[in-house]
Amino acid sequence: MKTVRRLFYRDIVSSVLFVALAFLSLFFFIDFVEELGDVGKGYTLLHAAAYSALQVPGHLYELAPIAVLIGTIYALARLAQSSEYTILRTGGLGPGRALSLLAGLGLMFAMATYVIGDYIAPLSERQATELQARAMGKLRLGRTGAWLKDRASTPDGERSYSVNVGSTGADATLQDIRIFEFDTDGRLVRRIGAASARIGDDDAWQLADAVVTHWSVASASAQPVASEEKLAALSWPSTLSAGVVAAAVLPLSTMSTVELFRYIGHLADNEQAAQQYEIQFWKRALYPFACLVMMALALPFAYLSARAGGISLKVFAGIMLGISFVLLNNMSSHLGLLRNWTPWIVAAAPSALFLLVSLAAFSWLVRYR
Repeated sequence: MKTVRRLFYRDIVSSVLFVALAFLSLFFFIDFVEELGDVGKGYTLLHAAAYSALQVPGHLYELAPIAVLIGTIYALARLAQSSEYTILRTGGLGPGRALSLLAGLGLMFAMATYVIGDYIAPLSERQATELQARAMGKLRLGRTGAWLKDRASTPDGERSYSVNVGSTGADATLQDIRIFEFDTDGRLVRRIGAASARIGDDDAWQLADAVVTHWSVASASAQPVASEEKLAALSWPSTLSAGVVAAAVLPLSTMSTVELFRYIGHLADNEQAAQQYEIQFWKRALYPFACLVMMALALPFAYLSARAGGISLKVFAGIMLGISFVLLNNMSSHLGLLRNWTPWIVAAAPSALFLLVSLAAFSWLVRYR
């Protein structure tokens, strides 16, 4: 059994690594060509190459199940083509043993995928974002910027805040700050605009070049009276820590599972919609197990006879299955967000569907043919 395990693991691992390297080379080239459009705007070819290289771990995480599927299909189809798998079956390698061998290897791939997706990829994505921000001077956050909410208890009652960050600077400063303060009745009582801000160790925001506008009402029937003051520096106490702000302004791919869980808790405390982050959390938690599903999906190809097509045809079928898995995985996320479906069901549905397909194909080929 050790000899069979060594044969399986050596062929499959080498095939998976070869497929992953081919895909990563292609994606690196595509990213590099796309970044060439920004060269000359404080952005050099070296910056473009470094940014594309930092995107590689994220691509490896996304492509891991597909590489496992195609590499395993190629290795098993090659064994079947040379009749080695037929000899192994004659020697006592039953379907159950073959499935357990692949499950053990699939678990190893799942663990590697989890480490890459939860530790290496978020770190490299964050470095890539910081590199781009340093080269271009700032990181734009879309047309509307990033919005955050906060609450605080004051002598005048509970206050709620809506905070907008327009962009982030290369030195980790927040730029184009707008803070709207509302009273318990939802009336706007103060607006703070600042050119930049830094978050201190006590989570207080140190605002620079601030313009503060107050609205005060003398009586219920009177019109609000506005007053404005300009301050070179202003300290605004807040519960929005640097980690929470980073989660709001940086892409989702830069967040680990733990960071996603903490940010979901912050959104829930402030009664904000967290559906998108919950789906991402469950996808991040369950995605590595897709490697196990792909292993089970690849095993039936070992039982196809040579007359069912050559290795190239089987590899092409594996590529089509991998692409369909990626499409279904992305489509389920968007549908779950639109339909407000349960996040863990949205994240688990594609893998569960492909697992059922693999088990059905395995039963039909092994038991009934």
